[in-house]
Parts: sequence; C-alpha cells; structure tokens
Amino acid sequence: MSFTAELVAALEGVWAAIQALHPDVPDVVVMLGSGTLGLRPGQVRLGQFEAGRWQRGEATDRVPELFIGGEGLRRGPGEVLATLLHEAAHGIAHVRGIKDTSRQGRYHNARYKALAVELGLVVAGGGSLGWTDTRVPPSTAQLYARPLAVLETTLVAFRHPEASGPGKKKSNNGTVARCSCSRQFRITRAVLDLGPISCGACGSQFEDTNPATPDLGADNGSDHA
Repeated sequence: MSFTAELVAALEGVWAAIQALHPDVPDVVVMLGSGTLGLRPGQVRLGQFEAGRWQRGEATDRVPELFIGGEGLRRGPGEVLATLLHEAAHGIAHVRGIKDTSRQGRYHNARYKALAVELGLVVAGGGSLGWTDTRVPPSTAQLYARPLAVLETTLVAFRHPEASGPGKKKSNNGTVARCSCSRQFRITRAVLDLGPISCGACGSQFEDTNPATPDLGADNGSDHA
C-alpha cells in the first residue's frame, strides 16, 4: 500500500471514530489535494466539507466530500484532528438542516459554534468571519488517542505550497457569481461579501462559483481549522 493510501485510510479511521461518538456526522469521501492553489500567499485551505459531491453508482443519495489540504498535514496529528472535527461540525449541520455559515460559506455563525462545542472543540473568534477559530482541548484529544496514534505513524509527508513571488501577477478579475438559473457575472469578492445579490429571474442568490473556504490557516503551522 502506498503512503498516500495509508494516509487516507488513517484519516478515514479518525473520521469513523468521530462518527462513533457523534452519529449525525455523515459518511464522506476523503480527498487530499492542494490547500494553497488559488489563495493568497500565506493562506492554506486546511479542510472543507462539501455536501453532495459524490454519488455511489445508481444510488440517488449523494455522498459529501471531505477535502484535506496537504500543506496542513505538517502540523501534526493533533491539529489535523482539529481540522477533521471542524469539518465534522459542518457535516452535522448538513444532516440536521442547519444553516451554519453565510457569505458563500466564509462566515461561521453562532449555530456553527454550538455544533463545534458539541463535538468537543474550544471555539474562539466572533470577528469578521465569525466563529472560525476551533481548537482541540486535551480532554477531547484523549477520546481519539488510538486513531491519532495510527495517524501519527502515517504522517510521513506533506505538500509544499505553490510558488509565489514577484514574477506572479495578481489577478484583478475577481470571481464569477452564479444563480440557480445559471445567469452569472464577474464581481470582486469584497463587493459580493457586502450582502446578498438576488436574481430577478429565478429569485435565488448569486453565489461565488469558486469560494475561498472559511477553513483557512496561515502557512506557518497555525492550528486554526
């Protein structure tokens, strides 16, 4: 078995342990990839929960995706657990039909905070992005001692961020916002974040087609999930 397969299996093992303690945490497809592509220098996408990304054969029910940024793996098993629990809270929100974020998923509201606390996380923040700062206290880490020990032996690699420097020009094109009837236009994220923009044809809100995940950390070992 390759080390990447072992790593994914270890991440799945921790997720299964979370599910054993919190049955509302859904099954997911675990994906590893770049946590820095498309982000500003110094930012890392540590994790992201996306509902309905996968489908099992002809089944009608879709399976959520759990993305883990490879750059964040260098933080160690305890901080990876923080990311998994952070995303598990989003998973519970999806299962229970709770709207736990806004602003294209970047703002974490008080309902998200309550779910994170339910999972044993210590939550700080309340600033411009809400309750995004989640950390694992020793009492919670102890509950996952066995799967974390397995994860520690498999964390033998991490991903380096994309190269950045004076040779790379920053795009000023903004992002593309799209509604349910597929009308779209280009807009800066700062303007889009000012408030909802509704489509006059279908009534839905225009959403960022390439949203920056709320679950970001600094590329310096930060344990923000």
